[in-house]
Amino acid sequence: VENEAEGTALRQIRDKRYYEKYMGKYNQIYLIGIEWSKSSKNIVSFEFEKA
Repeated sequence: VENEAEGTALRQIRDKRYYEKYMGKYNQIYLIGIEWSKSSKNIVSFEFEKA
């Protein structure tokens, strides 16, 4: 990600199912995707959703 959000961080978490191993351990699980700019080193996108 350079300076524009692409929405890929949260999509990657969903596609690769990183959250599945925690599904039986916790009551609620939130997926959090954060994208940042390599050039300015700032967050350009922050998304979350309940699994």
